[in-house]
Amino acid sequence: MTEYAQFCALARAAEILGERWTLLILRELYLGPKRFSDLSARLKPVAPGILNGRLRSLERHGVIARRNVGPPTPARLYELTESGRALEPALFELLRWGARYLFPQRPGERFETEWLVMVLRAYLRRGPTPNHLIALRIEGFASPVAWIHGGEAGTEVALFGEGEDATVETSVGGVLGLMSSRLPFEDAVASDTARVTGSMEAARAFPSYFLAAGEAPTAGTLESASP
Repeated sequence: MTEYAQFCALARAAEILGERWTLLILRELYLGPKRFSDLSARLKPVAPGILNGRLRSLERHGVIARRNVGPPTPARLYELTESGRALEPALFELLRWGARYLFPQRPGERFETEWLVMVLRAYLRRGPTPNHLIALRIEGFASPVAWIHGGEAGTEVALFGEGEDATVETSVGGVLGLMSSRLPFEDAVASDTARVTGSMEAARAFPSYFLAAGEAPTAGTLESASP
């Protein structure tokens, strides 16, 4: 671990989180507990020795912990601790900041639909939102990637769901455009950028579940997203 020899809280955070792959390990564990093999597959081409070292360092600092689960499929899972979960606002802020540099996608870059779920959660509107359940489907993927539910407590995003009022299918760029209101919903439907199954009224509520670009904590980060 790099040590900066500075009595500064930011320096301490950089010592723990600044190594290569560390933030991406935290991204994966924010999405749920995972085995070493799961992390290795999702973070490919990380070398096993480097991944093991990063996990040990995070565990030593109390950011993650290991938990054994029993039959029928015994496994050792890595998961975030309370200290690790406390990083959520910082991870979301970094995600919002990084969004301005996201496009265009580079040749050979992988995409996992769960990573988009973090984007959705980073821009959730906390106030009351329309009480609908929308399944979000990304072009090229057979199953919905997220279920978005509005209500009095604000927007919630889940990896699993059923009984949706509508399904919205679009590209990753289309999702970001709709979220930021840079791509008007009616224009997206008219141009076939977004396709709706089920209640059109429920589907129209999709942009209202998220902070518009100007309202986001880091304004404008979604404006560069091209559908």
